[in-house]
Amino acid sequence: MKKVLLGLFVIFCFVGTALAEDDMVELFNGKNFDGWKVGENADSFTIEDGVMKINGKVGHLFYVGPVHNHCWKNFHLQAVVMTKEHANSGIYIHTKYQESGFPTTGHECQIANTHQDPQKTAGIYNRCKVNPAPCNDDEWFTYDIIVEGRHIITKINGKVCADWTETDDDIDANDPGRKFSEGTFALQAHDPGSVVYIKSFKVKALDD
Repeated sequence: MKKVLLGLFVIFCFVGTALAEDDMVELFNGKNFDGWKVGENADSFTIEDGVMKINGKVGHLFYVGPVHNHCWKNFHLQAVVMTKEHANSGIYIHTKYQESGFPTTGHECQIANTHQDPQKTAGIYNRCKVNPAPCNDDEWFTYDIIVEGRHIITKINGKVCADWTETDDDIDANDPGRKFSEGTFALQAHDPGSVVYIKSFKVKALDD
């Protein structure tokens, strides 16, 4: 009887995991940038063999497509990423499209393993720092970002790296947009010496 129950438990866990993964919607189709929009330096974002390549002058690629009307508050985001040596990039959350400059709304979840910046992959930039880097260049890694209210958890390959809750004291009066609210996602091209690849970018709303 114990073996039967154990078997049912394993099947239940497997099915539950599969359903959770099936609930996630892929935002990058591997063919083009349908549903995405970039302002300045659009050529910093290209597609090679079904994989997004981010390399070039400062620019930001925003999701503006129909999924969830490109606006999330509580969500689970999962990206599959690879960095090259000295890469520096980031995933902006709770942001909105702007034509140029660095996004002025939302938080940036850092992508940087061997760049000189001491704020490494999986940290929330200037809010919750991660060092040393939790992953390596030239290797694909899974980057999870889970946001509920003002609480964020980041994971690399399933391991929690940052677990942070924003308070009113964390909001800078000189940078009032840098906070949790709601919005879309953006990917950052930081500089010509930085190369980052993304082959999957999936999200699931947690407040539907």
